[in-house]
Amino acid sequence: MGSFSVWHWLIVAVVVLLLFGGRGKISGLMGDFAQGIKAFKKGMAEDDSAKPAEPVKSLEAGAQKTEAERRAEGARS
Repeated sequence: MGSFSVWHWLIVAVVVLLLFGGRGKISGLMGDFAQGIKAFKKGMAEDDSAKPAEPVKSLEAGAQKTEAERRAEGARS
């Protein structure tokens, strides 16, 4: 258990090649990651500002309003 098998070393080699294989590979990955975070924050800010706060309507308030309207219509007749 003290040493790694061939498969462990092969996986480590693949990870190292992916990270350090090209010039500027890590900085490119970090730049893409930062752009993704900025886009996410911008999207969250747009969602908050696009929807004005509306009071929450309950079902009971809607039923009372409808009942009041019925009474008003009944009084008109």
